[in-house]
Amino acid sequence: MEYIYLGKIVNTHGIKGEVRIISNFRYKSRIFVKGFAIYIGKKKDKEVIDSYRVHKNYDMIVMRGYANINEVLKYKGEAVYIKKDDLKLERGEVLDEDLIGMKVLMNGEEKGKVSKVLREKQDRLVVVNDRGKYYIPYVKGVVKEINLKEGIILEDISGLFD
Repeated sequence: MEYIYLGKIVNTHGIKGEVRIISNFRYKSRIFVKGFAIYIGKKKDKEVIDSYRVHKNYDMIVMRGYANINEVLKYKGEAVYIKKDDLKLERGEVLDEDLIGMKVLMNGEEKGKVSKVLREKQDRLVVVNDRGKYYIPYVKGVVKEINLKEGIILEDISGLFD
């Protein structure tokens, strides 16, 4: 069973068992729904989302069976995961985790491999080759195609790898 990192429980909120999760997961709208199973901590304790809302930069959830802050304190600081098989992706959608290690091709030539996906103000791929590290905008205008068997195909962005 493959687990995917969703985010981290950074704190509790209020006294009724609500927790704050910080997450930059690309497909949050499919995960943070009532009845979806999440897995918390190293032991991957299974919990089910009972309610969800957004507050500032946080994803706020209440888990089924919890109604008191004292019951959820054990999860403060813990990582939150989902099962990869539980996430149903549409055609053409890929997880950031699936991009790691993929070849980056431009004009049929391999330019390096993806070592990391940065999700900040603008999503970027970190591509590493024998000459260094490059940051590629992870947007449709630059990434022409993602083929899980062949690699990531870039538009011709001359000068980037020089």
